[in-house]
Amino acid sequence: MAAPADFAAQPLPPWRRAVLKVGSSLLAQPGGGLDDAHARALAAFIQAARASGREVVLVSSGAVAAGRGRVGDGGEGLVLRQALAALGQAALIGFWQGLTDAPVAQVLLSHDDLRNRRRYLNARASLRELLRLGALPVVNENDTVAVDELKLGDNDNLAAAVASLVDADLLLIATDIGGLYSANPASDPTAVAITRVEQVTPALLQSAGGAAGSLGTGGMRTKLEAGAKAAAAGIGTALFCGRDADVVAALGEGRLVGTLVAPLGSRLRARQQWLRHAPASGVLEMDAGAASALGARGASLLPGGISAVRGDFLRGDVVDLVAGDALLGRGLVQYSAHEVRRIAGRHSREIESLLGFRYGEAVVHRDDLVLLDAVSAHAAGAAP
Repeated sequence: MAAPADFAAQPLPPWRRAVLKVGSSLLAQPGGGLDDAHARALAAFIQAARASGREVVLVSSGAVAAGRGRVGDGGEGLVLRQALAALGQAALIGFWQGLTDAPVAQVLLSHDDLRNRRRYLNARASLRELLRLGALPVVNENDTVAVDELKLGDNDNLAAAVASLVDADLLLIATDIGGLYSANPASDPTAVAITRVEQVTPALLQSAGGAAGSLGTGGMRTKLEAGAKAAAAGIGTALFCGRDADVVAALGEGRLVGTLVAPLGSRLRARQQWLRHAPASGVLEMDAGAASALGARGASLLPGGISAVRGDFLRGDVVDLVAGDALLGRGLVQYSAHEVRRIAGRHSREIESLLGFRYGEAVVHRDDLVLLDAVSAHAAGAAP
């Protein structure tokens, strides 16, 4: 097997929130069931990261293996896989709960959840709230109800989608080999370890092969596909050997022994550029206190700071944030215009009693807004 020793250590990009993907090859026992031999080091990394004030979302395979371990069925097929996933989900969550002190939360997603606007926003809000509560979200594809045309296909690409969903700074993919090679190291003695990928090209994807991959046993093609999707969202991807406890421990020390797929620009910059130029569907007028908090501290816009609502917008639309005649910012609104009118000027703790539900305490979360200077405001078409 290709060794992590082939890869020179490099600095891990700075991060505050990361998505960690762990595949079945690191968790499954032969014949079914889960083995914590490699998971213990990964759980220790998560614990240490959380203790330092960072946030981790875990994308974990293993439900089917856990289900197979309970009933011992060695068959194949989509319907059987769905049944085994249902049998194994509780065991998978219990498995990770036994390795961490944090409360573990199960989150099941399908492709339809990510392409349907309302479900996307609901998933985003739920994951954000779980992180705020100090929980460890464990995400998996909803194999129990997914069918071929709706399936995300693999948890590597699911992890990339989740990284974008939660505005992660980094995607970590634990593999069963050291990282990316120029050829299959098992059959080509001239294969060279690749420590950094600036861009995932079609030629690189082709060389990575299919599910097992000509570059190794870790399904490297899907990992590169995930890295490309994350890179397009401004998120770097680290590929590393999850079987090596020293490699996993090095992550906690800010060192990557593996392959880094570099982001295509800054995640924050890409998001802010989009918000700057997206058409606004409405306007939220802020009082002086909210305007000051927004500009000076980069705070979220809470309902108490809203003095007026203009336009007819839906949850997830872009709105302008103004104070007097000045356009101060622009962001994605978490409530519809009708709902904001009902909670404007009120305390966040009153949202649920006024609406009967709550998507969060903020009307526009700080992660979903961009501050505008006079030049940007003029370009956006509002009064500077």
